[in-house]
Amino acid sequence: MISPSLWSVGSLAVLAVTVSAQTPEFIGELLLQPQINNQKCLTASANNDGAAVILQTCTGSANQKWTFTGGTITAFGNKCLDVTKGVDQDGTKLQVWTCSANNANQQWYYSKWDNTVTWTGKGKCIDVAEGNQADGTLIQVWGCYNKSPNQVWSTGYLPSALPNKSQNGQSGTNSCGTGSSQSANCQTAWIKLSSPGSDPQEISLTDEYNVSDSSASDFCLWAPPYPGTVGDTEREAVAWCTKSGRGARTIPDGTLQGVHFVRTSEYVQITGAGDFTKMNIPAGDSGGEMDNRGADGKGNPIGGLLYGNTFGAGLQYHEWTEFISDREFCIRACIGPRSKQLCNHIYDIMGCWWNIPANYGAGVYEECVGDPATPMGVYGTSTWFQGVSPTPSPHPAPASSSCTTMSTIGVTPLRRSLQVGAEAPVPLQRRYPVPSFPGATPMPIA
Repeated sequence: MISPSLWSVGSLAVLAVTVSAQTPEFIGELLLQPQINNQKCLTASANNDGAAVILQTCTGSANQKWTFTGGTITAFGNKCLDVTKGVDQDGTKLQVWTCSANNANQQWYYSKWDNTVTWTGKGKCIDVAEGNQADGTLIQVWGCYNKSPNQVWSTGYLPSALPNKSQNGQSGTNSCGTGSSQSANCQTAWIKLSSPGSDPQEISLTDEYNVSDSSASDFCLWAPPYPGTVGDTEREAVAWCTKSGRGARTIPDGTLQGVHFVRTSEYVQITGAGDFTKMNIPAGDSGGEMDNRGADGKGNPIGGLLYGNTFGAGLQYHEWTEFISDREFCIRACIGPRSKQLCNHIYDIMGCWWNIPANYGAGVYEECVGDPATPMGVYGTSTWFQGVSPTPSPHPAPASSSCTTMSTIGVTPLRRSLQVGAEAPVPLQRRYPVPSFPGATPMPIA
């Protein structure tokens, strides 16, 4: 457990955030999921006064749907998240209680920057006791400790209950349907996996492999909805997918000229080359970054949601980053205690190769298992910040192994089974990182 003496800096930072950050940018009834395991949800154990607040596997039921209003967090319409008897002490458990005006025990402050939920004016955060991820774990308040994953709570939705729009100011929609259209404004993207539920640390890509449903052939990228540079359109970017039937646009055949999918115990990522002028990016555009946060906490695009099933069926990725230009792309989606560090998005002008060193070569379409990377910008005990001279070199690309290949990737319908005569996976020997790849973003020069 964290000593109160360690969280003074973090608590002061929370109190310094402006009033506009008191609620999440996502709107409506929201799931609250801890960073340590976003398959779990903050849950009211019952709809009655005094019912304990616990951690439970997410189902999207009414007792997991929370609404932020006027400093309160409510479920069932009139039950507020409440500090039991108002005891201002580390370890005090949470309950739900009928909402009452100006009840200090029911006042909360959500930071959209560090995703903590603070008991207003008390310097205590909602905390998963000792990081216990078991269903039924009682939720407590504890002195806010900067960067403690037990106190990070992301908001979102199940993919089966998507709103029309998830944020104010959103140009597109999240409830995209099951069609496909090259004029769709779908802002829900996917990265799928060939074998849902596999332990990411013990994955065999040749076991029950389905080429048509592999991550290397079933993913979406964010790109402009109309011709324009990435920097000018990032707030309105839409999903372009390799599978039809997601209610999104499909990536035109011939666009992808190399795809390299890697999954680790902490993230999935896809890198590669292509002709992205077919996706409204002008020739010569060096591109830009899309991510879940953006400069104002809304994200680029505003309201963009990303899901997958690598680490759990229909899991929402709360931390992700993508770079795309006219000829190259990279996207990484992260989970777990290091998700903010591994999917950091403060290096928005550094491009793919510096942020996500990997294979970007054309002519190869592959899916591999890899080792987790060193977080971008972190060098030993030091962190480099964009704009500080000199610029350090990117980290080396982590090793990957157990690769399978395909001859190409094109648009196919969702849920197509591997038919007789379809391409079978080709196992490769262990691949080791190399310093550069054809078509890679040039290494930044100090």
